Amino acid sequence: MMKRNTWIWVIAFILLAGVVYDHAQAGRIPVAAWVDKITGKAAEEEPSLTTMAAQYALKPGTPAPSFSLPGLDGSRYEVGGARDKVLLLNFWASWCDPCKEEAPDLVSLASRYQDSLDLYAVNVTLYDKLEQVEQFVKEYGYTFPVLLDEDEEIYRKFGGVAFPTNVLIDKDGIIRDVIVGTLAPDELEAKIKKWM
Repeated sequence: MMKRNTWIWVIAFILLAGVVYDHAQAGRIPVAAWVDKITGKAAEEEPSLTTMAAQYALKPGTPAPSFSLPGLDGSRYEVGGARDKVLLLNFWASWCDPCKEEAPDLVSLASRYQDSLDLYAVNVTLYDKLEQVEQFVKEYGYTFPVLLDEDEEIYRKFGGVAFPTNVLIDKDGIIRDVIVGTLAPDELEAKIKKWM
């Protein structure tokens, strides 16, 4: 009986090892992280959020990608090239706690600088639900356009890696800053005022 159980365990282990290997080859399991945990070694190169953002985000000084998106209000919004006002694109999701934290600051900025600043809140709807988006907009009193990036295409164009991501675009359509995460309200305001 003992010999039979041993063979069952051996076969089960071989099958499990095969599944793990197959998933690792397909990139679905971070094998290096498992090895580090088993051996007690820390991961040598696990990129931080800032590193990932720097790697994938568009760089300041480059033209902003052109795009057109539908708004929650039924209008269509265009971005690209020269414009009358500085533009702040705010990529967000309704479930994102830092997005909730910065929402009142965005409402305040949009209200104070309505003559010199356009603020477009780009909801990455692929990761959200429309009902929750509408509830968020109502709860925080958004009066500026809320655009719906339904398939994440625009978020990817701008190299988004986390919510919120704010992209500051000057009147010539040039990206001047990419801010991943939240900033203190006065810091964000100072960055915007620099390009007005």
